[in-house]
Amino acid sequence: MFAVAVVAAFVVTVIDKEDFPNFGTAAWWAVVTVGTVGYGDVVPHTGWGRVVGSVVIVFGVTFIAFLTAVLTSLFVEAEQDEHRTHVESLQQSAHDETLRLLNELSDRMSRVEAALRAEKRTLPPG
Repeated sequence: MFAVAVVAAFVVTVIDKEDFPNFGTAAWWAVVTVGTVGYGDVVPHTGWGRVVGSVVIVFGVTFIAFLTAVLTSLFVEAEQDEHRTHVESLQQSAHDETLRLLNELSDRMSRVEAALRAEKRTLPPG
C-alpha cells in the first residue's frame, strides 16, 4: 500500500500540478485515498487526476478486502487446528480407554477359564 501511495503521489504531482502543487500534498491525498478514508480536503479535478484516483481507490479497497480475508483465514485456521487437536485428544483418550477395557475383559476371561478348568478337575467323573 505504501508503494502504491508513493507512486500515485508522484504520478498525480506530475499530471495535476494545480491540485497537487507539491509531493507532500499528493502523498497525503494518496495515503488517505488508498486507505479508503477520503477526507476530501484534497481532490483531483483533472480527468487524468481522477483516473489515478480511481486506480488508487480500487487498489485500496481490494487490498483491504484481501488483508481482511487473509487475517480471517488465519484466525479460522488457528481455531480449526485447535479443534482438530482437541478432537484427536478425545479420540486418543477413547482409544486408550477401549484398550484398557479390552485388557480388563481379557484378564477376566482368563480367570474365568482358569476357574472352569480347575472346577472341571475337581468334579467327580460322570
